[in-house]
Amino acid sequence: MKYRLSAALALAAAATLAAPLASAETGDDKVLRVCADPNNLPLSNDKGEGYENKIAELLAKDLGYTLEYAYFPHRMGFVRMTLRAKHEKIPGKYKCDLIVGVPVGFDMGATIKPYYRSTYAMVFKKGRGLDDVKLPDDLLKLPPEKLSKLKFGVFSQTPPVDWLLRNKLFDQAISYQRQSGDPGAYPGEIVEKDLVADKLDVAMAWGPIAGYFAKNSGATDLVTVGFPPENNVKFDYAITMAVRYGEKDWKNKIDEAVQRNLPGIQAILTSYGVPLIEESQASQTAADR
Repeated sequence: MKYRLSAALALAAAATLAAPLASAETGDDKVLRVCADPNNLPLSNDKGEGYENKIAELLAKDLGYTLEYAYFPHRMGFVRMTLRAKHEKIPGKYKCDLIVGVPVGFDMGATIKPYYRSTYAMVFKKGRGLDDVKLPDDLLKLPPEKLSKLKFGVFSQTPPVDWLLRNKLFDQAISYQRQSGDPGAYPGEIVEKDLVADKLDVAMAWGPIAGYFAKNSGATDLVTVGFPPENNVKFDYAITMAVRYGEKDWKNKIDEAVQRNLPGIQAILTSYGVPLIEESQASQTAADR
């Protein structure tokens, strides 16, 4: 009887200990835990200098939460090591509960309404014979001898590759990898280092990267030209936020906070040189990926 009573007490104690974990809800401790890349400006870094850092700060202030980060490079395994990883020190919690920037169609988490749309862009130097280029297709109007000598920097498997192929310019392309095994590498190097050093004549990148590094590279002669939405090649994409599947209340809370703060978010994006596309101008090529 004593053994049975002790066992029963042990089970009751275990149930009591387990109960708070089972009933714990994301955000119930007033902490906004954000999953982010430690070295991926202009989006984020571990110094809090990216626009996603600033947006996270805005949301935390709105919610009355403190802000914490779980950092991991944006490459294979990011979601597994952040959004889906259990917190090492706090039972019942995850390392982080929100990814601030993912494309619409992201399938590794539940997403809120998109909060901005941007496009791919090209960057080049003034005074190099490209000053009349106001749209990417204006490059095609250059004298053939000038056009044939241009070196284009482009990330593999991105829409500008299709543009180069369509216009028979891909043989002049220098290809960059979107994800690198080097933790010190970052996408903005295509502008901040290689374009500035004249290793390229035209750098093509996702608009937030192109706009930010053209503005902050230290060079005063850089021009950014966005690819306008079109229905043959999809250059523009809507961006949203992601939480874990099954956390409907948390998703709704984040969605509502974002909607309340859209003017502030837009101001942050603009201050970072992000080229913004109105939804009414969105391409009709296909559903956002």
